[in-house]
Amino acid sequence: MPHDYPHSAIRLTILATTGVFAGAVAAQDFNDVSPNAQGQTPAFENQTRAPVLPDMALQQQVVAEGLEHPWGMAQLPDGSWLVTERPGRLRLIGGDGALSDPVAGLPRVDSRDQGGLLDVAIADDFAETRQVWLSFAQPREGGKTASAVATGVLSADGSSLEGTRVIWQQEPAWASTKHYGSRLVFDGQGGLFVTTGERSVNDARVHSQNVATTLGKVVRIDPQSGAPMGQPGVEGALPEIWSWGHRNMQGATMGPDGALWTIEHGPRGGDELNRPQAGRNYGWPRVTYGVEYSGQPVGDGITRLEGTEQPVYYWDPVIAPGGMSFYDGAMFPDWQGDLLIGGMQAAALVRLELDGGRVTGEARHLQGIGRVRDVDIAADGAVMLLTDQSNGALVRVTPGQ
Repeated sequence: MPHDYPHSAIRLTILATTGVFAGAVAAQDFNDVSPNAQGQTPAFENQTRAPVLPDMALQQQVVAEGLEHPWGMAQLPDGSWLVTERPGRLRLIGGDGALSDPVAGLPRVDSRDQGGLLDVAIADDFAETRQVWLSFAQPREGGKTASAVATGVLSADGSSLEGTRVIWQQEPAWASTKHYGSRLVFDGQGGLFVTTGERSVNDARVHSQNVATTLGKVVRIDPQSGAPMGQPGVEGALPEIWSWGHRNMQGATMGPDGALWTIEHGPRGGDELNRPQAGRNYGWPRVTYGVEYSGQPVGDGITRLEGTEQPVYYWDPVIAPGGMSFYDGAMFPDWQGDLLIGGMQAAALVRLELDGGRVTGEARHLQGIGRVRDVDIAADGAVMLLTDQSNGALVRVTPGQ
């Protein structure tokens, strides 16, 4: 079974509303497991299995629970949070943890399997415009689906999304219910990055290399009209394409270097951290550090190919990455500039130290917490997590005592 498929059997266990969680698994254990792909070697030092950083005691507080497979979140200027639930609901969680009724006015979603309502983002000028963007699995003709992006205006009372319209659709749609990708990231230059998946099945995933489709791509669009703002630089490429050769990017964020960073699921092994550049090919499925779920090689079983880019970092075995954020806040001064990643298979908050765009160390905090689907940084510097389960939660993480 693909490792990025939600698994409700994993539960977040918290004995009290607040508590200190030091980690259920010794920090040094995660690099001691044999890789799935035998005989592969990294392309450079610390491209995988970087030195293990010390774990630390962290305090966690469940802000809200009873969420059904939450996927994305965005903090509003008043300190409340918009949170998506994959069955097709958008919720407002107040600073006191109060959970709203589902917001009305959302587009229709296909919530089968890995689909549903996915990411949420808000405008920088939300306080004036109240504009919201959503990504979702869109039902299309003939039982097919595709990733899509819609925008609308959140009503003053937070009860409905008004004037909702779809501004971008992945092409082509496919008869698959997996690998929608779907993070939304504003680039600070007037564009909106959208990450997509290659829809998983063998006859679709080859289109990750086909620049006349938007399967397995980073695209860049105008957030108001959906008009193309990509820079493929390749003859015959769709103008919204930024980069290609991706598998299933479920995490993306802008880095302190002003560049887009993404993270994607590999098959068995080969989860990748990338810093996608315009007009570059990131290899899937021709190049990967993973193997098929059967254990057989993917394609020719190669990890390097001229004309394709190497990942900044990769994992084998996988962590099954969710959302991610670079830390920028006051509560964890030692984490400043570190990359915080939701680990679903890892059941942890994964932290990477970086120097000069390369990983220098990895830590796994809160090991055993369950499937961490998304990570964000609150205005006060607390780390916010979403747990992907049938009784999911919004969890606030602060330094332990």
